[in-house]
Amino acid sequence: MTDSGDPSRQPLLGHLNELRSRLMKIMAALAVGAVVAFFVRNWMLDVLQGPYLEVSDRPLIITGPTEPFSIAMRMSLFGGAVLASPVITYQIWAFVNPGLTSRERKWAFPIVSAMVALFGLGVGFAYWSMQRALGFLLTIFEDLEAFVTVEHYTRFTVRFLLLFGLSFQFPVFLFAAAAAGTVSSAKLASGRRWAVLIIVTVGAALTPTGDPVTLLLLAAPLYLFYEATIWLVRWLLKK
Repeated sequence: MTDSGDPSRQPLLGHLNELRSRLMKIMAALAVGAVVAFFVRNWMLDVLQGPYLEVSDRPLIITGPTEPFSIAMRMSLFGGAVLASPVITYQIWAFVNPGLTSRERKWAFPIVSAMVALFGLGVGFAYWSMQRALGFLLTIFEDLEAFVTVEHYTRFTVRFLLLFGLSFQFPVFLFAAAAAGTVSSAKLASGRRWAVLIIVTVGAALTPTGDPVTLLLLAAPLYLFYEATIWLVRWLLKK
């Protein structure tokens, strides 16, 4: 039997108990957010299908009696995650904050704020881009009539939005690595060719459709972020 009173084990047990507490609060926030999102599921679906209706005059269809329920659950989970994101961010911050140095705390708030802002920017850019991607995808064959199911469309849109939102975190990790002294602006500048190759390769592997339009819409802003990060590292960290 282990001695729970052993002083050497108290810090570890304290961290585990705090981690469990933070995770429970995150799960509770997700559950509350999902319940709220369930009651506005129709509005969420109207918003998501907006880009599709801009390029098609055919409504989305369902092909089975269980599809509406699975779609409602997907809308609820997605909306719940969005509504709970401030709580999730705070709980993660509250867990790691005691272990940070004063210098790391100085950078933590700007970095976390940038992550939240860039995620929102990525989702917004994805929503704007979706109409362009759908316009290309649905007109590849002019003689084919597109009958898109709600199930496939909502799965596509949720993945599309999350992909852009998460991909837009790319410059934050680059800047954090530079702030930690892992890379420098000179090293980032000399690695532009590798950056382009990695961005295009990873983008092609992660895009839900793999089409060139979506890949271009994803890769172009990521490379611009790469160049902007070089400038920030060069001037802001130096200052």
